[in-house]
Amino acid sequence: MLPFRDHVFEAFTKPELLKRWWAPKSFSVSFLSCEADVRVGGSYRFVFMLGNDASKPMAFFGRYIEVTPHSRLVWTNDEGEDGGAVTTVTFEEKAGKTLLVMHDLYPSKEALDGSLAGMEGGMSETLEQLDEFVVTLGASRSH
Repeated sequence: MLPFRDHVFEAFTKPELLKRWWAPKSFSVSFLSCEADVRVGGSYRFVFMLGNDASKPMAFFGRYIEVTPHSRLVWTNDEGEDGGAVTTVTFEEKAGKTLLVMHDLYPSKEALDGSLAGMEGGMSETLEQLDEFVVTLGASRSH
């Protein structure tokens, strides 16, 4: 049986798990494809469709610049015109639970403002979905 932190890390690094929680359900977004080569220098590419309209897919992509198994991930968000944020996620086991801390470093205030305008409430919903998913994942693996 894996410690809870390891489940959360796996949920971020395995495409078959990422697809089950990453996109906020209230946005009617679904995966068309999910690729992640989680290693230093590896890349990721997530392609979504909004609603039932696959004619205008949205792609998010970048590369992993730091991978410390079960404790830290750092990746670039390269889909922006001026270069996107660099995201750092840390995973820390605390009293049988996982403290997840996510930081985005944007290249400019304008890039930050543009990103915030597009994701109002989406990240908190996504992280709630992660929480629910990891509990289910942990329960399924303890049997």
